[in-house]
Amino acid sequence: MMTINTNSVFLIILINLYALFGVSQQPIEFTKAGYLEVKDGGREVYNFNVGWRFIKADVEGAEAKDFDDSNWEVVNCPHGLELISTEASGSNNYQGPAWYRKHFTVEQSIINKQLRLHFEGVMGKCKVFLNGELLQEQFGGYLPFSVDLTGKMEAGEDHVIAVWADNSDDPDFPPGKPQSSLDFSYFGGIYRDVWLTATNDVFVTNANDENEVAGGGLFVHYENLSEKYADVIVNTHVRNNGVKNKSIRINYSLLNQNGERVVRESQKSSIAKQSDKSLNVKLPVSGPALWSPQSPALYRLEVVITDNKGNKLDAVAQNIGIRKIELKGKDGFWLNNKPYDGKLMGVNRHQDYAYVGNALSNNGQWRDALVLKDAGCDIVRAAHYPVDPAFMEACDVLGMFYIVATPGWQFWNEKPIFEQRVFRDIRNMVRRDRNYACVLMWEPILNETWYPEYFAKKVHDIVHEEYPYQGAYTVCDSHARGQEHFDAIYSHPFKSDFYKGKFENIAENIKKLTIPYEEESRCIFTREWGDCVDDWNSHNSPSRVARDWGEHAQLVQLKHYANPDYVYTCWETLYRTPAQHIGGALWHSFDHQRGYHPDPFYGGITDVFRLPKYSYYLFKSQKAPEVESVVYIAHEMTPFSEPDVNVLTNCEEVRLIVYGKDTITAKPDVNLMMPHPVVTFKNVFDFLDVKSLHRQRKMNDASLVAEGLIDGKVVATYKRMPSKRPAKLILTLENQGVDLIANGSDAVVVVASMTDQDGIVKRLNKSTVRFEIEGEGELIGDEANGGNPKRLEWGQAPIMVRSTTKAGKIKVKAYLVNEGINMPVGGELEFESVASNDLMIFSEVGKQTSAKSTNMGVKASKPELELKVKQLEKELNDLRMKEVERQQQEFEAK
Repeated sequence: MMTINTNSVFLIILINLYALFGVSQQPIEFTKAGYLEVKDGGREVYNFNVGWRFIKADVEGAEAKDFDDSNWEVVNCPHGLELISTEASGSNNYQGPAWYRKHFTVEQSIINKQLRLHFEGVMGKCKVFLNGELLQEQFGGYLPFSVDLTGKMEAGEDHVIAVWADNSDDPDFPPGKPQSSLDFSYFGGIYRDVWLTATNDVFVTNANDENEVAGGGLFVHYENLSEKYADVIVNTHVRNNGVKNKSIRINYSLLNQNGERVVRESQKSSIAKQSDKSLNVKLPVSGPALWSPQSPALYRLEVVITDNKGNKLDAVAQNIGIRKIELKGKDGFWLNNKPYDGKLMGVNRHQDYAYVGNALSNNGQWRDALVLKDAGCDIVRAAHYPVDPAFMEACDVLGMFYIVATPGWQFWNEKPIFEQRVFRDIRNMVRRDRNYACVLMWEPILNETWYPEYFAKKVHDIVHEEYPYQGAYTVCDSHARGQEHFDAIYSHPFKSDFYKGKFENIAENIKKLTIPYEEESRCIFTREWGDCVDDWNSHNSPSRVARDWGEHAQLVQLKHYANPDYVYTCWETLYRTPAQHIGGALWHSFDHQRGYHPDPFYGGITDVFRLPKYSYYLFKSQKAPEVESVVYIAHEMTPFSEPDVNVLTNCEEVRLIVYGKDTITAKPDVNLMMPHPVVTFKNVFDFLDVKSLHRQRKMNDASLVAEGLIDGKVVATYKRMPSKRPAKLILTLENQGVDLIANGSDAVVVVASMTDQDGIVKRLNKSTVRFEIEGEGELIGDEANGGNPKRLEWGQAPIMVRSTTKAGKIKVKAYLVNEGINMPVGGELEFESVASNDLMIFSEVGKQTSAKSTNMGVKASKPELELKVKQLEKELNDLRMKEVERQQQEFEAK
């Protein structure tokens, strides 16, 4: 049985939700330039993120090798041009050219190898120069590209890679729409990882570097799949850039999650000089561990190329999940030859984060995925572009399906170059993501766009050209032009009886966007549900609730997502649909920034720091109880709290113990179809009862305790108590149980919570907090972007901490800006970063400074002795306040 008691460990939820369940949350190895590394395999991959000179301006001649960049700031990638505020909507971010320059040397050991610089993503359009020579120009910011550096450098000499990056509006490549008219923000910069690969002349290619339809790199698909057997079909594309023909052997190994080799195959071949070749092999697997959201089993596929003497020429690896997906129309979604149990429920996800915008590290992507999996999500839809590959890899490992989307939103350009670049993006997104087990459907259309009908058929065909095997499904809106060409459609539930009997009429605008089930044979998915604006200019909605608006607003959002009293798609209505309607994705997972409206989108189940709202626990409570027993009280016991107490649970019944004596038992409404409806206890809270208990010195009895029962046994307990006098700041590490990596890019959130003496968060406190740091970390945020100092919101103030390139201890301190003898004392938190395993090439280390200010934060300045003195003074004054309290009680009694 798990107990959460607000008396002493209320903040354990904030400290580490994941550690409660005893599950290791450290990420597996991430791919580098498209592949996992194989030790001593003949290929070296270097982290190229650290030490870029940067200026947020267009500078003439900055591509030249001898250009003087000594007065530019030094940054590390991923980098997003500038630090943003938490209210960075309305297109207040920088749009325009910027320059990056990296000085580096290349060792003799790799100078004669095939050298490629791999960019995972540079926002907008960019040009890449080496020592002043233009090597490549790229249009589009969401997919990878590589630049060939082979034979262009000398060992030991200083070389300069210069990148001109421009995130300005440009209608000639997707998304194409001006940011000022866009429902998300472009941000900018080299915002994803950069890798330098060094291979021998014979090597496995990267699919995004080759213009091969359904080819290039590794392509894996599955045939004859059952619980007893499966064929893993591997296509390997090999290139020989050498001056001699080569006889080679390709060795294939498939390892299970325990590292045990379950299949080994080998094939001989020859490859002519200056040529390429594709080879196929079948890997038979007996008793395969099949991938699913409930059991995301992965295998490691290793491909090693040797010469005829057994010397390793190249080696790459990828994680694969053996699974079979089928969309069977009226029969719904089938996984691994069985109908899927329940609906595929999840969220949409934009990639931006507090302060750093889109420039999130691989571990940051992993932490995002952990947040969503912990919330019970089984599916994530891309909004509205290909995501960082690290997030896809996390979905594979954690077990969440993914809908891949091409860049686009409400924009069409009739110029042929725009269409051609859309087609290119679709091919490249399939080539990049085709081997991920998590991919459920491909969305090759431009979201909410009135494109030509011929375009619809063309993009559907492109997906199937690039993925010509079983398991590739395209999807678009039911009312879009050319929708008849697609394998599945997006729509909302149609018939009124799916909205329960109390709804007799459905608004005409809902009818226009839906179709009758009897007239549709394909599977249906609701791509975006939950948003409910008054009009598309004002954007007021019961779903759009900032976390700091507090308890009542969050309860309105919770009810709206669960089962509102009006006609709208929600958890309940989606579960009233037939099997043909396979699920839906909430709009939206996290609060995010937008270009075309001054307000951020506040409809997330967390805020921009991924701190949860009540709706987060609504989603979490829809989990199967055998996965995790959930009980959560959505109530703060303040003077302004509702008389009704809502409990979010997946248990069979809830026992609510009020003030330590009154016990009320309730069960979820059996007439509802959603897996676990909200359990509401009517009129059980009255602040005057709390007052009475406090006046009687019975503070410990002023509590609400919810016990979740299954089969008559208590399996989970949650306790709420009202917060008392603000006493101290408690700092907690919000890293989802994932280490901070000392690579100069990784960052974690630290939260300062105002609490009473027992550690209960004082939600109704709006003091201002100042942060300081020492050790191997930097504060992300300063006065310029509102990050430091920061006012408490709903009793808490988050700050972000970025690692340096050196592993070590980090100490974060927090104080109130307005200190005083009766003010709460500050707090501190110490934690450590861990060393990176990456090989790195850099000549200087960056500090990611804000382009709007001069520093990342303030170094610690308060002496330890001064802090101890203040703590003692505070304790002495607390004793005086106890005496004042006694005098007031005596006076009131008389």
